[in-house]
Amino acid sequence: MIFFADTWFWIALLNPNDDYHKQATIFLKTMQPTSYIVTVDEVLVELLTYFASRGFSARQQATQFVEELFDSSVEVVPQTRDSLCKGIELYKKRPDKKYSLTDCISMQTMKAMDIHEVLTHDHHFTQEGFKRLLN
Repeated sequence: MIFFADTWFWIALLNPNDDYHKQATIFLKTMQPTSYIVTVDEVLVELLTYFASRGFSARQQATQFVEELFDSSVEVVPQTRDSLCKGIELYKKRPDKKYSLTDCISMQTMKAMDIHEVLTHDHHFTQEGFKRLLN
């Protein structure tokens, strides 16, 4: 099983005060060995942006976490001009939604990789037909 990890998941994992911290931690501990997680560079940019103003220690922890992700079993899909353009395409098609560009890039990546389940609490993903795993 392949899961996509949105910014919400990584924030919940790193922030012990987050409402979803326990759920995110339990998910990782109970994940099947044959399963793996995919995310995109843009999600990691959002993660680091979130922790940028939370103090030196939080910022340093987030940076170390992201660097360690690159050497882990998590597949981090790199940003490309093509992924950006596909994200912009969905962004333009959904003027009635409040999707961020990162959400659009993530959703387009999920569609391309045939991923249906997302580690997030963001309801925008359900609006595009994906199943949220953090509720």
